[in-house]
Amino acid sequence: MNNEILLRYSRHLLLKEVGIEGQTRLAEGRVLVLGCGGLGATVVPFLAAAGVGRLLLADHDVVELSNLQRQIAYRETDLGRPKVEAATDAVRALNPAVQVQALRERLDEPTLTALARTVDVLVDCSDNYATRRALNRAALAARVPLVSGAAVRFEGQLSVYLPHDPASPCYECLFPGEEAGDGPCATFGVFAPLVGVVGAHQAAETLKLLMGVGRPPVGRLLSYDALEACWREMGFERDPACPACGQPGAAAPSA
Repeated sequence: MNNEILLRYSRHLLLKEVGIEGQTRLAEGRVLVLGCGGLGATVVPFLAAAGVGRLLLADHDVVELSNLQRQIAYRETDLGRPKVEAATDAVRALNPAVQVQALRERLDEPTLTALARTVDVLVDCSDNYATRRALNRAALAARVPLVSGAAVRFEGQLSVYLPHDPASPCYECLFPGEEAGDGPCATFGVFAPLVGVVGAHQAAETLKLLMGVGRPPVGRLLSYDALEACWREMGFERDPACPACGQPGAAAPSA
């Protein structure tokens, strides 16, 4: 590392859990962020600022005026632009050393699986169950960790899934069926800082996974209530009858 890099990441390097080895792992890390809306607009800048080497950003949407209430990576000058393009510009302005690949499209499960095999961590910042389910199955097939978050109204949720760990449940163990969740924030609304709270935690768990430090919330659903300013935790286990990871021949590894 040259002097400029040492100075940029000096506050990381002071942490014994990070140091030069951890920062090097971040520089070598590859992350797919699916969704550049409220959660993604928080996750992406934190990953870029922390020095994650390569980011794949996937979103089919454009920046709209209603986004600016909470998606702080964007400006009024970005209105009408594809979110992945605006997010890419934000990353390059923040940390030019980060490589960014922008994917402006809806990704189906086969495409997600192919992309998952090229990265170290998947970050779910999407806003619908069908996409989350497809990403979960891609994570299982590629055996890549999945950091999942959600935010609506005043409540946020976070959990981490480790497909390479036989004891780890998957997303569908927790949310089974064809439909799940409260729906998009466009229907129910969302408290502006909530996406920042959940997105920052997603970024933290992603960095921990890349560096191999700390303990991720596997088998634990963390729920944040912004009105009460409190976190709650619910434990859950792998479901032997889960259609994604519990059936014979499923993509998840057997014990």
